[in-house]
Amino acid sequence: MRVVVAGGHGQIGLQLLRLLADRGDEAVGLIRNPAHGDDLRAAGAEPLVCDLEAADEVALDADAVVFAAGAGPGSGAERKWSMDYGGAAKLMRAGVRRYVMVSAMGAADPPAEGGDVFGEYLRAKARADRELAASGLDYTIVRPGRLTDDAPTGLVRIGERLSRGAIPRADVAAVLLAVLDEPRTAGRAFDLVSGDTPIAEALLRPG
Repeated sequence: MRVVVAGGHGQIGLQLLRLLADRGDEAVGLIRNPAHGDDLRAAGAEPLVCDLEAADEVALDADAVVFAAGAGPGSGAERKWSMDYGGAAKLMRAGVRRYVMVSAMGAADPPAEGGDVFGEYLRAKARADRELAASGLDYTIVRPGRLTDDAPTGLVRIGERLSRGAIPRADVAAVLLAVLDEPRTAGRAFDLVSGDTPIAEALLRPG
């Protein structure tokens, strides 16, 4: 399987690329900075330089695409819209049918207004999620809770609406890998936090 990961040098994206490469998939990471290419190659992935914000359009040859990019902490409201929404929207037109979105807990019910930059972030994510769900693509929207650098447990909780919680980035990457392997996750959107259920089992439980 050839999988393109937008945000390939991000913490989740790089871990997902490594998981894909370790099992023999073609792992391709979209990066804006060419200097990050060696880090991707060290993980067994192919770097593909592409500035999603600057590009008018993007065309990809892949079996699946994962949007794990984002404006990042410290960025202003304008970049939340140009990257967290705009970058995700461009990938919907890239010619790849299977699309996995890394969204955010709270994007299912974003604040109508206010909330400063974080509110804009959730509204940008929410708009991207809505457009993906209406796109006709085989989508899955994953909304993780607060991200940590803790060691992975492989145990999660998944549901359409969950109370606040945290999850290691490594477990998010493992969930994304499992989503790519499980066609029954297409057409679903769910919150994701640490829990007590193995990932493969949790993905198949009703939300």
